[in-house]
Amino acid sequence: MHTHVPPAVVRSAGRLVAETAALTAMLTEYHLVTEAEKGLPVADATGLPARYRAEIQAPRTAFADDTVFLAVDGGVPAGCLVVTAPDAGTAEIKRVWTDPARRGRGVATVLLRAALAHCAERDVATVRLSVWSWRRSAIAVYERSGFRTTGSWDPREDLVCMEYDPPEARDGSPAARAARDAQDAVQFVGGVPGAARHPVPLPDEPDRIAHHP
Repeated sequence: MHTHVPPAVVRSAGRLVAETAALTAMLTEYHLVTEAEKGLPVADATGLPARYRAEIQAPRTAFADDTVFLAVDGGVPAGCLVVTAPDAGTAEIKRVWTDPARRGRGVATVLLRAALAHCAERDVATVRLSVWSWRRSAIAVYERSGFRTTGSWDPREDLVCMEYDPPEARDGSPAARAARDAQDAVQFVGGVPGAARHPVPLPDEPDRIAHHP
């Protein structure tokens, strides 16, 4: 019986990202899909808003103060996620994307666990994200990871704002148990001094995830 090996996660400071070509490719697809879903399709990256083109053209500069996570599945880049630098104790998860060819393999779940473990290491008080309301499968994955819908900090319509509930707020729930195990469950490789490698128990779930820029 074949045993699926969970994706690994490479974490690095944005200004030091090594896999810039892979990150650029995923960001390009992410933004093109997002604009199309918003009813603003463009033919290629040259038609994207300037702030998105800047991320694609120079991710090390765009995310210089942030932390970038790349998922690697079978030696191939499979997904990405960015955690912003903490501001007044708050960090935001954004640019969550999974390669369509590798969805359903737990890539998004591993990236979220890595991001939450990273924030816990830095004593971030509030972890938040935003997602378009029509991305219901993404919202479900976020909820299973311990996020809850909260008051909006963004005036744009159809945007769902969510915050992570720390384990102590969710004692006894499956999400709480999963969060307690996050540090041991995530495998960080490359660019993480002293990081340990662990197998990651993943749910069998689709990860059709791409959320608000």
